[in-house]
Amino acid sequence: MTKCYLCEQGTLIRKKVPYNLYGVYVDDFDAEVCSQCGEEFFDEQTSQKITEKVKKKGLWGLSAKTKIGRVGSTLDIRFPKRLIQFLGLKKGGEVTVYPEDKKKIVIEI
Repeated sequence: MTKCYLCEQGTLIRKKVPYNLYGVYVDDFDAEVCSQCGEEFFDEQTSQKITEKVKKKGLWGLSAKTKIGRVGSTLDIRFPKRLIQFLGLKKGGEVTVYPEDKKKIVIEI
């Protein structure tokens, strides 16, 4: 049996695992899962299948960098069109914004 590549404590067990991206279930895929730390490892062929399914579901490319702008005395953040469509955001809609820590902001719709 192969030892875990990360923790080097557990052994890798082959099984199907659910794969989610941005909170959307994509499918179950074959992976090697560490019996100790639970880390999941996908081979190249499985990674390609994951990429294909993610693209079919319209989840590919939703992550993007954006600039912080200024409107009057406040700052604003612009959202890319694909992200707006995915989230169903509308002008005038309301969101809740709060810091998770000093480097992460959570925006709840």
